[in-house]
Amino acid sequence: MIYGYNSPMDRNYDVKNGEPEEKILGIKDIGLAMAMGIGARNIPEIASKIRSGAGSLEIQFMGAGRGSQQGETPGMFGKYHRQALRELSKVSDVSLTTHASVGIPGLAGQDQQGNFSDEQRKMALDEVKRAIEFAADTALSGSVVIHTGEFQRPISEEQWAEGGKKFSGFEKEEEKAVIRVVNKKTGQVLTQIRKNEEVSRPVWRRNKNDEYIDYDGNVVSRGERVPVFNKEKGTFDVKDVKWESFVDEAKEMTEENRKKYGANFDKEKHTVTPEEAFLIATTEGQARIAKGWALNYSEGLNKEFDLLKQLKEEKEMLEENLKTMPEDEKWKIKNKIKRIEEGEGRQNPGIKDLEQSIKARQEMVTGQLQQANDQERLGENVMSAKKYALEKSFSGYALSGMRAMEETKKKNLEKPLFITMENIFPESYGGHPEELKKLVLESRKEMEKMLMKKGSSESEAKQLAETHIKATLDTGHLNLWRKYFNGPEKEFDKWVLDQTEDLAKSKIIGNVHLADNFGYQDEHLAPGQGNAPIKEMIKILKKHGYKGAYTVECGSSATTDASYFHGMMKTWEYLGSPVYSMGAARDGLPPAQWQNIQHSYFGQTYPPSFVFGAYSPSNEWTLWSNVPME
Repeated sequence: MIYGYNSPMDRNYDVKNGEPEEKILGIKDIGLAMAMGIGARNIPEIASKIRSGAGSLEIQFMGAGRGSQQGETPGMFGKYHRQALRELSKVSDVSLTTHASVGIPGLAGQDQQGNFSDEQRKMALDEVKRAIEFAADTALSGSVVIHTGEFQRPISEEQWAEGGKKFSGFEKEEEKAVIRVVNKKTGQVLTQIRKNEEVSRPVWRRNKNDEYIDYDGNVVSRGERVPVFNKEKGTFDVKDVKWESFVDEAKEMTEENRKKYGANFDKEKHTVTPEEAFLIATTEGQARIAKGWALNYSEGLNKEFDLLKQLKEEKEMLEENLKTMPEDEKWKIKNKIKRIEEGEGRQNPGIKDLEQSIKARQEMVTGQLQQANDQERLGENVMSAKKYALEKSFSGYALSGMRAMEETKKKNLEKPLFITMENIFPESYGGHPEELKKLVLESRKEMEKMLMKKGSSESEAKQLAETHIKATLDTGHLNLWRKYFNGPEKEFDKWVLDQTEDLAKSKIIGNVHLADNFGYQDEHLAPGQGNAPIKEMIKILKKHGYKGAYTVECGSSATTDASYFHGMMKTWEYLGSPVYSMGAARDGLPPAQWQNIQHSYFGQTYPPSFVFGAYSPSNEWTLWSNVPME
């Protein structure tokens, strides 16, 4: 195997002191992502990447459910395959990590329609479970990456977005954002609220202290409040309200919960959000309408029941008299019975009229009361999509952490397996570093509760949760926030480094993906080929003691370069390694020759480096052909 070293002819060679750039990571420190079914399809192709110089490999599964040629899954690798990978890793002294199916958008169980279902969540948990089992059989330790992306949410609505001043998904998103509310019993989306919509609501009676009062001036609760009656119009006052009104109402409802639950008040669970306040108010209004119609339809029912009873009794009496009456007199009684049965118009309804009227009213009243009860029940089950999803996510990641712990014990592994949640795209929850951090820390708390229920001490549970639940920092995904950042480029780079430092200080990072882009799409450029400050990020991680895997994701090289592995060689060069190419045959290409420089780019479209500076001959000297040197 022939290594290509730094040459004075390289464009980035430091001519000031004859030394290459600072070494950030060595070749042994840098691993390569293997997208199974795309970057590699079998064990020999995986082995070829090791022979080419990858310091470690992350086996990434593209498929979910039943595997296919382009979307391989852990289930497609049997016992012999797993043994071969295990032995290959050992003999090559190359560590392995695992990536659960990239088709999993978090563990909240959201489907393509935006609803949440236990079936979808079970499918995602099963994919993670079999990736953990695969890692236990092959890698014998280390990270199992899981994509986050629990649900889509408006960027400007999050606290770190500063109301759209720092980050926003689109122009005036803070005014036009769409927010979802779900039924906490079913996970189904109940409504999508657009913040710039206006809705009509009653004007409630209040006293000088802004407390709700009834028509007698007595202070009442929010549930007993009454609307203002406008005597001039002869109706109740209503007004058009905006989102801000529900922000205030949410605060009121939260304070009511604070008083109701006292010391048991849970900030996450009992804080009412504006979208919840909106739908609760809507369901309350619908329930009132239904109850109002029920009262309206039931009006006069008592009189009809009394009249019906009276007519039936009179009919029975006449029918008894009919039995003893002379035949020539019976016709009078029969006519009277007929009038009792059939009535004489609206003013004098008969039994049939009354029975029909009562039945109709019964249907109307019971239907309206059912509707009122349904609306009240719906109001009790209203929950913001964010709150619902996060409860499911924390539990799902905790269960996955438990599975990693159990496999570690079951297989008697020397080092632990652990799940690592990856910061995904900005459009979904988990993409922002603060969201990633919250997912990790809250999931650890859930795992601690599970462990303590099984008998672990509090300190032991905490240590196990920290061991088996961590995060994957993806440099390319973090750089995608650039397109939503409302500020200059330098400020964004500083934000990236500040966020990296915060994550590094929190000691939650267990895996790192190195990828680059220009801040628009996740193009998987090799590090250094976009505008992400990857070198500085790595320095920060190392400063805070990170010693885990660094895996390069350079999928674009498979099409824009001579081979997929060229992305790896670019990374070696970018991170300061004196070795940046391999002489062995790779990816179907012939072995590199001694005269190859800059990744063998001579004869290709990429321009070669030129001799310049201290290595360039004097301009006074020329060739016999008088062609100037460059």
